[in-house]
Amino acid sequence: MTDTSNLIENRRKRLKFRSWHRGTREMDLLLGRFAERYLDGYAEDDLDLYEEVLELSDPDLYNWVSGREDIPDSAGQKIISDLKEFTLTRSLN
Repeated sequence: MTDTSNLIENRRKRLKFRSWHRGTREMDLLLGRFAERYLDGYAEDDLDLYEEVLELSDPDLYNWVSGREDIPDSAGQKIISDLKEFTLTRSLN
């Protein structure tokens, strides 16, 4: 592996850890499972967006993903929409 691919892989590992350790169990499960499923396929730009999403508050994320509130226009809107879709498809299985 090159140094760049090592850095990206380490970054993915850190983001997965952060996803599983949010503070609220519901968001730990939601973001942790999402990260395990998708982060390995994310390019650096997508990792940047995902990292921005991780900076958002659990209540806001939960409300957007659950459909209680509309997802706001933001840089992370695509990631939040993907997270919402992931949540809906997981609940149907």
